[in-house]
Amino acid sequence: MKWQSLIKVALMSLLRNPMRSLLTMLGMIIGVGSVIALVALGEGSQKDIQGQISSLGTNLLIVMPGSSQMGGVRGGSGSLGTLSMADVETLRKNGRLFRGVSPEIRVQAQIIAGASNWNSMVMGVAPEYLDIRNYQVASGNFFGEREVKSRAKVAVIGQTVARELFPGEDPVGARIRIRNVPFLVTGVLSSKGQSAMGSDQDDIILAPSTSVLYRLGDGKTVRSINVSAVSEKDMEAAKSEIITLLRGQHRLAPGEDDDFRIRDQTEIIQMATSVTGTMTLLLSSVAGVSLLVGGIGIMNIMLVSVTERTREIGIRLAIGARPLDVLVQFLIEAAILSIFGGAVGILTGLGTAWGLGSLLGVSSVINPLMIVVAVLFTAVVGVFFGFYPARKASNLHPIDALRYE
Repeated sequence: MKWQSLIKVALMSLLRNPMRSLLTMLGMIIGVGSVIALVALGEGSQKDIQGQISSLGTNLLIVMPGSSQMGGVRGGSGSLGTLSMADVETLRKNGRLFRGVSPEIRVQAQIIAGASNWNSMVMGVAPEYLDIRNYQVASGNFFGEREVKSRAKVAVIGQTVARELFPGEDPVGARIRIRNVPFLVTGVLSSKGQSAMGSDQDDIILAPSTSVLYRLGDGKTVRSINVSAVSEKDMEAAKSEIITLLRGQHRLAPGEDDDFRIRDQTEIIQMATSVTGTMTLLLSSVAGVSLLVGGIGIMNIMLVSVTERTREIGIRLAIGARPLDVLVQFLIEAAILSIFGGAVGILTGLGTAWGLGSLLGVSSVINPLMIVVAVLFTAVVGVFFGFYPARKASNLHPIDALRYE
């Protein structure tokens, strides 16, 4: 028989029982749809996290103090106050692979503006911090080197602080008090939303590093140093340069452990995406079981079909059809069921990914390779699970088949 005739006969046999064919395809539809939707949402979530982390800064390297140790008990990271403004100047003057260097002095304080008050994080930074951390000014102006050198009492506030302290007003030019020290608001930052860790990046006040260090802080300790490498490919070289410069500045002997540590965006991205990656893998594995169940369903229905059509098979074999023709016909029926189920499953998965993404506020990334793999996989499942029923049908003896009741 020609291929066209085999396909035509297979389609006619499937359309003879449309409800049974639809129920047979249901397992494939659910399996393929689940895999595509879950993978799309998983990759979309990872893309969102990477985008949020990238918004933290451009080619960002964060130098943190080391951990203290007393009586065999080690403190956490940052418990050893080893970073100072001298370290910042050393990196700024001697670094060849740095696009920008900024200290970060943090002070949690109650902010007062007229009759309103709000508890927020005040950060002392350098003018380069704006570029290093990808912040933009929505209104007003950011401070410069002159304000840093003069320890000027000026501040640029985030959108959350502006909304809480100056609802419906323009904060630029207003006065706020931080620990009873008056500051002039010179600008408002553009909104950045939540970080990948869930913190509000708009609940922040930026002021000159010297102002926060000497007017609000202890006048000594820098919490961290933000460094922006000149390019992404220079990140590792920039990290090595930081280590060399700071070890020299801290006069650490060869073999002595660093009294600081460096974190980069790659480390942060890996930590943030590991959970979503694991969950996507687990859920996709569960959806993969649906594909297996769908394949078993195809095999069961094909076995029932062989039993119901035993006399039909006997007639075909008796009038000259080869066993190979019968085998191929049943394989084609199984492949059609799985491919059609896979196609509907792909459409279902795409729609589910888009719908859930819109509902949950998560991006959905459709990988074309995943669709191709799904189509091929469903075809393989159909042929694999349809082979046994098809072989059983082709091995029927014509006389025994004709006598079957």
